[in-house]
Amino acid sequence: MKKTSTIILCFCIAASVAAQQRPHYSQYVLNNYIVNPAVTGIENYADIKMSMRNQWVGIPGAPKTVYFTAHTPLNKKDYRENVTSLGMKNNPIGYDFTETYNSAEPHHGIGVSAFNYTTGYINRINAMVNYAYHMGLNETWNLGGGFGGGFSHIAVNRSQILIENPNDPLIGSLTGIKRKFKPDLSAGLFLYSKKYFFGLSGQQLIPAKLDITDTSYQTSLVPHLFGTAGIRIALNEYVSFLPSVMFRYIKNTPITVDYNLKLQYTNFMWIGANVRRGDGISALAGINFSSSLNVSYAYDMTARNTLLGPLNKGTHELVVGFVLNNRYNDLSPRKFW
Repeated sequence: MKKTSTIILCFCIAASVAAQQRPHYSQYVLNNYIVNPAVTGIENYADIKMSMRNQWVGIPGAPKTVYFTAHTPLNKKDYRENVTSLGMKNNPIGYDFTETYNSAEPHHGIGVSAFNYTTGYINRINAMVNYAYHMGLNETWNLGGGFGGGFSHIAVNRSQILIENPNDPLIGSLTGIKRKFKPDLSAGLFLYSKKYFFGLSGQQLIPAKLDITDTSYQTSLVPHLFGTAGIRIALNEYVSFLPSVMFRYIKNTPITVDYNLKLQYTNFMWIGANVRRGDGISALAGINFSSSLNVSYAYDMTARNTLLGPLNKGTHELVVGFVLNNRYNDLSPRKFW
């Protein structure tokens, strides 16, 4: 009979891969590019972000994520002379902006993204090249369509597993590192205007099998589908309110819903909250130190009635952003949130 610890161990590995095959992000609303390639090149400048996420602090083997994203427009005309400036002396979220907003002429965007994601004995490295095409549908509405291609390297470090029965036929095959390279594909659409955005995207669109052991134990890497929507509400000339929602569907798991609230003061700072139904809540805050540097932080608290609630000490997520070729010293995105 297999040891209880063996069963628990294999279950934990399987659960880690099946339930959270890709990283979770508390601050995706500040960087929708990480879930939708159609956002590539949406702004007037090159947008670079780096992030570190330490999930479920206090639980051994809990997920840890580091990511890097960068994207820029190609051959995009800047409408600075026709709309309100978003420079340091102007408010990008005030009434003037919403009244003078114009959709962009057709342009391309290109970018890259990469993450290193470790959970338990499983490590995943993903790298993608993304492309998008943006066009104005009328005076105020824009549509972006994009796709990304790349690869994932998945490694199961079986030599780190502590076993009680080395003669167990299942555990006996768990030695060394089991590696797998697989192609990766993502695609998405992003519809946006001066007040609204709607996104639909898919990641990990090429399914694959992942062998945990040398015998018969496998799990499947399945597509992840995302739907996003949001609205920008100017409360007055200095403060805007940004509610949004994200739906996430993964095969054989329930649909999850994230509700987000962001309160922004001019182009200087913001605070917010994220509620993941049935899971927990997050508190967010960020600041623009200059037209080329911004920093934001999120702290997640897991609901006490969940399996991990009583054990973990929260989740920390830090995002540092850099803006290049920012000719007009934008402190907040014109077409984003």
